[in-house]
Amino acid sequence: MRAVLESAGIHDVLAKSKGSSNPHNLVKATVTALLELRDAYTVAQLRGIPIKKVFNG
Repeated sequence: MRAVLESAGIHDVLAKSKGSSNPHNLVKATVTALLELRDAYTVAQLRGIPIKKVFNG
């Protein structure tokens, strides 16, 4: 799984599997999580804050 994420440009991946470690379930959970990711611009817009505040707190 890590190799797939790194080939997609996602590095420094850390995850913990709770419950089943069935490879099929892990792939499904990973894909679901990736689909739910939002970019910084979307987060800023939803929160009504400037993009700089997303990165600098």
